[in-house]
Amino acid sequence: MPSARSDAGPAASPDPAATADPPIALGLAQVEVRYPGAASPAVDTVDLHVRAGEVLALLGPSGCGKSSLLRAIAGLELPSAGTIAWAGRDLAGVPAYRRGFGLMFQEGQLFPHRSVAGNVEFGLLMDRVPRAARRERVRELLDLVGLAGYGDRPTATLSGGEQQRVALARALAPRPRLLLLDEPLSALDRSLRERLTVELATILRRAAATALYVTHDHDEAFTIADRVGIMRAGRLVQVGRPAEIWSRPADAPVAAFLGFAVISDDDDRTWALGPRALWVTAPGESSAPAAGPIAPRTGRIRSLGFQRGEPAARLDVPGWGTVRALLRPASAGGPDRPAPGDVVQVDVDPLGVVLLEG
Repeated sequence: MPSARSDAGPAASPDPAATADPPIALGLAQVEVRYPGAASPAVDTVDLHVRAGEVLALLGPSGCGKSSLLRAIAGLELPSAGTIAWAGRDLAGVPAYRRGFGLMFQEGQLFPHRSVAGNVEFGLLMDRVPRAARRERVRELLDLVGLAGYGDRPTATLSGGEQQRVALARALAPRPRLLLLDEPLSALDRSLRERLTVELATILRRAAATALYVTHDHDEAFTIADRVGIMRAGRLVQVGRPAEIWSRPADAPVAAFLGFAVISDDDDRTWALGPRALWVTAPGESSAPAAGPIAPRTGRIRSLGFQRGEPAARLDVPGWGTVRALLRPASAGGPDRPAPGDVVQVDVDPLGVVLLEG
């Protein structure tokens, strides 16, 4: 009797196409943007790629060159050197309106004389899409951004968050090859921005959009993007998945920008301490810090406040400078709550510690 294995025949090989990375859509090679009279370039020899269907965030402080790079990709700024290519084709000499890219800015810049639907269909009108197809696309997109039934409303009656959703729907309407978003949520208050960040991440993935997202907010970048590129002084200093960047910042300035405290130990090693790595142990309060590479220290409290809603203290710690540490719930609200001027123990949670290389 033949074996079951011989009946089944040879094992099927995995389909290489099913496991391969998506093709590179946007490719940048040694791109430089230099403004007349500037001592240094706004964008300095950047190499970067974005794959089809990927959302990549450019993250960095104001003035680091991220918006200048986005404008160069859009065709609104002329690079002084390097190559910007789409699907392998050099875009030099291709004007912005022929690149097939969608743009969304900090202020949605909606047309006040048009209704919500009139704003969303604007790009479709420019492309001479037939009326029935326009109406269906508008309906589809308003449903996608959570504004079903809003088509006839004047834009002036919308909240800031609703206006940005309309701006996103308008940018997506012509099915752009690449969506470029420049600080689209930065004008909104924190609570609304945090909620819309999650919604925007969902919308971009449901739309299967290839997108480049510029922001100075690392929480926003890490929530929205598949990969994050960190810029500093015109240069791209680290690119990776959010978890990779958070677990291993490229250097001390990147760590500090992400909210880590950067300190040196007695062996001249440099450590990045995450936002929840340091904890205050007040006099009379028991603690059993987990064993780790950095021993507890003592510090003097400078001030008390909050860190993302949790009670915290700013302390002067010899050898470390001024750092921020969280207060344990028992001491934060009790009668023995530490006060400015108190000398306290600072415990270090080893799970929040990263050894920086170099």
